[in-house]
Amino acid sequence: MLVTKDLSPVQIVSWTWQHILKLLVFVGAFAFLYANNYIPFSLPWLPVSVIGTAVAFYVGFKNNSAYDRMWEARKIWGGIVNDSRTWGMMVDGYISNFFNKTRASAKEIHDIKKRLIYRHIAWLYAHRSQLLVATPWEHISQGGNVGKTTKYYQKKFGVGLVDDEVTRTELQLFLPEDEHDRLIAYANTATQIINEQSRDLRMLREAGFLDDFRHMEMENVLKSFYTLQGKNERIKKFPLPRQYANMSRVFVGIFVFLLPFTMIPELMKLGEWGFWLSIPITALLGWIYVMMEVIGDYSENPFQGMPNDIPMLSLCRVIEIDLREMLGEKELPPPIAAKNGILM
Repeated sequence: MLVTKDLSPVQIVSWTWQHILKLLVFVGAFAFLYANNYIPFSLPWLPVSVIGTAVAFYVGFKNNSAYDRMWEARKIWGGIVNDSRTWGMMVDGYISNFFNKTRASAKEIHDIKKRLIYRHIAWLYAHRSQLLVATPWEHISQGGNVGKTTKYYQKKFGVGLVDDEVTRTELQLFLPEDEHDRLIAYANTATQIINEQSRDLRMLREAGFLDDFRHMEMENVLKSFYTLQGKNERIKKFPLPRQYANMSRVFVGIFVFLLPFTMIPELMKLGEWGFWLSIPITALLGWIYVMMEVIGDYSENPFQGMPNDIPMLSLCRVIEIDLREMLGEKELPPPIAAKNGILM
């Protein structure tokens, strides 16, 4: 997630220089052909402007849909934050000797609370890791320059920024060894972790650490975690319909292709300096439409390890700190800090 208020010209150019270069070369070629009378005709501005207006509406629809997907993902993670705190509160307040005839020691009670809270933290990181697994339609899965460029941006501006802070051993830190080895063998580890929580609650109910009411209340919180996990998986595994996403790119390409036929000859009427003026102005107009398309294209997938992602790692760390403080722990990991204006 970008956290700086404004994007500097250097950032804009660094992220869009390939499109700028291609447009300048493309428009410059047309300007050369017009200047030397290799293209004997021009197009009136009216039909091209009508096409541009239609394309702008279509791209706007796509961008609104992409934003809705991203904002929904952020609301889902907000629900995970809230319900995780509720889970910690219930574990801390409900697990007790109040209904237990055998009277467990304070250490045994604390160990039970720690097990339930640590297992939930493991679920957070497991869910995040599963959401970062690439799908066939995401940019990292594409071949050629798109895939290479995405890998570069992931490394320099995405998940690569926190490689030194997050390892693949998160689950080992929060799950017992036997439980860890068993749960990671499942196809959906996050799902099985929540199910393991439910089994644990049943055993605690049987042992007298919970009564029926508290048991059901905590089961309802686990149900909400499944609901939130499923909503994230829906966004991850169901793309913005490709007929909308792909045709938007086609329409922008058609408009950008037609633009020089009307802009360049019109600007060249201004005189000798009109030739040099036509190249940047036409390229700028094309760049605006291209960037509207690119912004929507990269915003439609909020879980692909890119700079515009939902800051899942930061949210997981916030929850981890809150829950471990509920256990009375003092040695806590630091919050995830933004790097280069990007919070992951």
